[in-house]
Amino acid sequence: MLPRMTTRLQSPESTRAPEPDPPRLVGPRTKFLVVLFWLVLAGVAAPLAISLTSVQDNDSLTSAPHSSEAYRAQQRVEQAFPDADALVAVAVYTRDGGITDADRAAVEADRTSFARYAIDGVPPAVPSEDGEALLLSFPLRGDPDTQSAATSDIRDALDTGEPAGLETALTGSAGASGDVFDAFEGMDVLLVLVTAAVVAVLLLVTYRSPVLWLIPLLTVGVASQVASAVVYLLAKNAGLSVDLQAQNVLTILVFGAGTDYALLLISRYREELRRHENRHRAMANALRRSFPAIAASAATVSLALLCLLFADLNSTRALGPVAAIGIAAAFVAMTTLLPALLVVCGRWLFWPFVPRVGDTTGDSRGWSAVARFVGRRPGRVWGSTAVILAGLALGATTLSLGIPADETFTGEVGSVTGQRLVAQHYAAGTSAPADVVVDAGRADEVVAAARGVDGVTAVGAPRVSGDTAVIPATLTDPPDSQAAEDTIDRLRAAVDGTGALVGGQTAGQLDTERATDRDHRLLVPLILGVVFVILVVLLRALVAPLLLILSVVLSYAAALGAAAGVLHLLGYPRLEYSIVLTTFLFLVALGVDYTIFLMTRAREERSVQRALVSTGTVITSAGVVLAATFAALCVLPLTPSLQLGVIVAVGVLIDTFVVRSLLVPALALHTGRRFWWPSRHA
Repeated sequence: MLPRMTTRLQSPESTRAPEPDPPRLVGPRTKFLVVLFWLVLAGVAAPLAISLTSVQDNDSLTSAPHSSEAYRAQQRVEQAFPDADALVAVAVYTRDGGITDADRAAVEADRTSFARYAIDGVPPAVPSEDGEALLLSFPLRGDPDTQSAATSDIRDALDTGEPAGLETALTGSAGASGDVFDAFEGMDVLLVLVTAAVVAVLLLVTYRSPVLWLIPLLTVGVASQVASAVVYLLAKNAGLSVDLQAQNVLTILVFGAGTDYALLLISRYREELRRHENRHRAMANALRRSFPAIAASAATVSLALLCLLFADLNSTRALGPVAAIGIAAAFVAMTTLLPALLVVCGRWLFWPFVPRVGDTTGDSRGWSAVARFVGRRPGRVWGSTAVILAGLALGATTLSLGIPADETFTGEVGSVTGQRLVAQHYAAGTSAPADVVVDAGRADEVVAAARGVDGVTAVGAPRVSGDTAVIPATLTDPPDSQAAEDTIDRLRAAVDGTGALVGGQTAGQLDTERATDRDHRLLVPLILGVVFVILVVLLRALVAPLLLILSVVLSYAAALGAAAGVLHLLGYPRLEYSIVLTTFLFLVALGVDYTIFLMTRAREERSVQRALVSTGTVITSAGVVLAATFAALCVLPLTPSLQLGVIVAVGVLIDTFVVRSLLVPALALHTGRRFWWPSRHA
């Protein structure tokens, strides 16, 4: 027996509205038309979805924000020098004890061979001061496909035919681009397969049926194809930006959120099958009762994602509409195709646990015990839970922002090896000098000013085209270091007043970091505001949404702290700058999903405790599925993808098992009717 509820309960049978006729969506005939429509749609979408990779624009992953000085400098360089956006190949050769005559001959042979790939030939090799290294640096000619092929040829040449004992590597933007291409070749298919396998196993465990799990998995697969096709069409014809990160998150979100919606709908459908012999009527009731929660959940996540359109950082802004399309596709498929398929197949899908009319569902013993525990002393429960979560949040202080270039990949790649070799034998900034762009008439003035900047080890001769001069400035420190960024600030200050713009890799990184800080200040309150408004409209209350927003913020902080331990064990405690905002968005928006499921059921049941018992199993199952789908990102060889997967997976589990199971119900019970102020909880 549950303890006395905070509000009066009425029998669900006594308050049930007259049963509606089955909607046309799941009617005896139209259900087949719905399935046929989706089959045709899936057939049309499949070839378009496969082509999504072809319209990726991965420059947004590394390019500086369009409002930044680094971006303006790059634009001016490209206007003056049409080949300025070409990939730069930096081939480095090293030998402990010193470069030999045979090494020099081999490097000169490579220089002659590589000339066919270069714009205006390959400059002479640059020796290091210690005599142990030689360096060739040259921009690649041709379109992106030609440059990609050249990169592959150059790497193959460096790997074979060099004198024994001579260590070689290809770095620069060409080497880095080639490593990204190789690392992710076929990874989009692998991610889909791993995600589908994870969802299939968890659905099989959840339903304990050899057949039922196939239906939501099939539906979410169709939704994923349709979402990818829509994104492809918009990217090709409407200028929608989609990069590698956005495509991966699209897959994860459709599978994760779609499966959550499926679990909620199927749970209600099974309840209704125990009350109605007619499966069409059972599905009508299940849709009527679950649709508001699913719709509110999808709207919350989609609107929160669209907040990213206000981001300054390119990759963050691109993620918003792509992921929102995925949520929309999952929502439509799970509220149309899934119900139709379930009704077409009938009760036997649940075999061997087929729900029969009159079966007593019974409350889950485990969740009944949790409800009694929360109901006895709700004040102590939420207080102690909040203290534990706050303690976990302290772990976030051990994380830092900014991934060094040698930690971008989860494994060793050639471009990282090359950067290390360059740093060992040359000024650390040799492979990525700063570019100072100025009117040609003031070039000499800027060269003199740049040479006096602390942290600038060399200033090259200006390259002039028309009225524009580009002056390379080699930095003393590695291009991804804080010291190099400080040098960029000093360099910008030194040339201030000349009209010069300072760009290049380090300047772009510095501007990206500052844009990220700006995005955090703008988007975090904007996302919280959007979620708060949706909760106010849904719950018709002010106190409840405020407490729920505080709970998701605390949950996020705890997730970041708990995930810090995992990331330290894996060796990746330095976060990519956009990870903080991205994980915040997902954990707030997706965490509110479970709040919506719980609170809408609480209104229906007129009891938070009974809602906890009714939704405990489905919310737990949904949380485990969502966490597992995000964990699938760990198969990708990029550190930011791994960090995103770990933090969101840990956060979803904390939200599922702690926040929605203990903290939120206890808060609702402890505050009583005030929780629903100013409306009456009826």
